[in-house]
Amino acid sequence: MSPAEPQFETLLVDRHGEIALLTLNRPQSLNALSSQVFADLAEAVEWVSEQAELLALLITGQERAFAAGADLTELDAVESAFEGRELSLAGQDVFQVISQLPIPTMAAISGYALGGGLELALACDLRVAHPQAKLGFPEVKLGLIPGYGGTQRLPRLIGLGRALDLLLSGRQVSAGEALQMGLINLVSEEPLQAAREYLERLLSSSAPLSVGLIKEAVRRGQDGPLGEGLELEADLFGLACSSADKREGVRAFLEKRSPRWEGR
Repeated sequence: MSPAEPQFETLLVDRHGEIALLTLNRPQSLNALSSQVFADLAEAVEWVSEQAELLALLITGQERAFAAGADLTELDAVESAFEGRELSLAGQDVFQVISQLPIPTMAAISGYALGGGLELALACDLRVAHPQAKLGFPEVKLGLIPGYGGTQRLPRLIGLGRALDLLLSGRQVSAGEALQMGLINLVSEEPLQAAREYLERLLSSSAPLSVGLIKEAVRRGQDGPLGEGLELEADLFGLACSSADKREGVRAFLEKRSPRWEGR
């Protein structure tokens, strides 16, 4: 029997079959990312990683926003370089855990995804947004810079020129422009439903072990020389070849039937 979903102050946790759903739940502040949100996210993601039956993670926000950025009432009290650095590292640590999960992760964006909220979405593998969603990095207009991975993940995703345009101007982009530049993957009037359907299709056809190995190959290989990345790919390909899922997948294809994945 699966353990009951944990309860959090700023986060709702549900499961839909094999998909874990985390919903930021601070609608009065447009789901601004406070220290409590980070603590709750860290604990919730750890719980998800411990549930063997949960094979995908979906993150969204309650009501009018995905997340409108950092909690400025907390940020206003940060005045020293040391405090700022520690705050940045704490947020980066949580988002790194999300980005390194071996399961597919997706952000369903309605309303605003700004600053830290967009950085949370960037920590996910995939993003779907409502047509009226607004995305951007307004930190430069506050005398700040993105501190939870935005300056690093954004250029890797959409290229240096496009990333600098968004980061230096602080402008907000529509879902349509975000899709065009590769910042999001899908636009939908029902982003949460679209995200769930996408993940359900992925889980029905993709071997869980292969998903994890592909994520590891891409994540570890993107920042190094091509030769090192190819060697890493070969190592992980070898692991895949020795897996039960590989044997099942090839046999299912040859026998013209659907595979029954074991995740090993």
